[in-house]
Amino acid sequence: MFESPLLSNLHGYIDGSWTPADSGERFPVHNPVNGDELGRVAAMGAEETRRAIDAAHAALRRGSELEERQAWLDGIVDALKAHKSELGRVLTMEHGKPLKEAQGEVLYAAGFFEFCAKNVYSLGPRTLPERPREATWTIHNRPAGVVGLVTPWNFPIGMIAKKLSAAIAAGCPSVIKPSSKTPLTMLALFTLMEREVDLPPGFVNLVTGPSGPIGDTLMADDRVRVVSFTGSTEVGRKLITASAPGVKKLALELGGNAPFIVFADTDLDRAADHLIANKFRGGGQTCVCANRILVEASVEESFADKVAERAARLKVGDGMAPDTDLGPLIDRNGYEKVRRHFNNALEQGATAVLGEDPGPIPNDWGGFFPPAVLRGVKPGMDCTREETFGPLVPIMPFRDEAQALEMANDTEFGLAAYLFTADEARAQRLIAGLEFAHVGHNTGTGPTPEAPFGGMKCSGWGREGGTEGLFEFVEPQTVPRGN
Repeated sequence: MFESPLLSNLHGYIDGSWTPADSGERFPVHNPVNGDELGRVAAMGAEETRRAIDAAHAALRRGSELEERQAWLDGIVDALKAHKSELGRVLTMEHGKPLKEAQGEVLYAAGFFEFCAKNVYSLGPRTLPERPREATWTIHNRPAGVVGLVTPWNFPIGMIAKKLSAAIAAGCPSVIKPSSKTPLTMLALFTLMEREVDLPPGFVNLVTGPSGPIGDTLMADDRVRVVSFTGSTEVGRKLITASAPGVKKLALELGGNAPFIVFADTDLDRAADHLIANKFRGGGQTCVCANRILVEASVEESFADKVAERAARLKVGDGMAPDTDLGPLIDRNGYEKVRRHFNNALEQGATAVLGEDPGPIPNDWGGFFPPAVLRGVKPGMDCTREETFGPLVPIMPFRDEAQALEMANDTEFGLAAYLFTADEARAQRLIAGLEFAHVGHNTGTGPTPEAPFGGMKCSGWGREGGTEGLFEFVEPQTVPRGN
């Protein structure tokens, strides 16, 4: 079993207390490197979730002031920074990403709490300078209610930071459901919040266990007014249906299929460097990493060689090893999906510039897939229609600007896109035409706490980060006052 000073409790957390599952049942968490059991976490369900909602609703009725919320946010920032090393170690053990990358994710998470702390007063009341109808008009941003925060496995602390920071700033008590693949980092965060942040009982609650009963309870309870979810579009559609009876507000960050567009006039070496940094973060298991690399035909071969040369230098191994660049994929399903995309492209005429099929793995762990680069990829191949979520670089040629735009937008998703060109006028035309909410212009960078991030089309509703993200968890109340 994995030992950590931040994991003295492997229960849920309800109303200020560590709480085991009513059934006494637990589920195992495994190291994706070798299948070692790291711990057994409480398998909670509907009844525990209802009690967590009860506690959160009581905390909502007690209320909180902006000054208190700012102090809580600052306290979390200090705790994250002080314990970056151990939090990163826990994260690497359950996710597999390199330790240096995991510690960077902790600092990324701290940035969201820090931004919300600095900007919490933007949620304060404001009075209109006009006096319509001979009255003074004041707008108050009231907490929307209890919020449900549901996070995925690929960023165990980064994703909750985006949601929880804004919920705290808004004064919304929360019920949090982490992925059962990577719950230990969340437990470590709750340990720190209990020890080092003076949050009132019931303001943050944690329920661990299977998604079905926990999610159904959050969606059915009318006291939960907002559910923020990051995950697949398939699940997002189900949440939209389930939200209808209670007219519940949703904030959804769903699937992606990011194009990375490279024109011949750009600095190809710089574009290749940015692609490597973008594509292989988290082993390619991110919603914003490049999924389809669209390259002007005249430089397709040259660019593919540059990318392959860089990718070949990446070391695959245990994330705890200091020289590891890529850890294992999260499980056998993730590994087999990358294999399927790789082989499907080869069967339909693509060429492997780097990599080969490493073959199946015997267990649900140890899915080390070496970086692979393909060229001559065509629309319709599995790797162009689906999100690969792995270290596969499929390069597709295009003729001209019009075809590049058509190919980029040929997806139901609209989360992130990237564009590299030296022609400023062309860049502005394409950016305006790209149906994606995040467009990197001569950069492969993803989200930052200071700017809003979310999706268009089937990639979701709402925004996280920036001042826009602060307002996801409030309801404006307008108060005209006559003399």
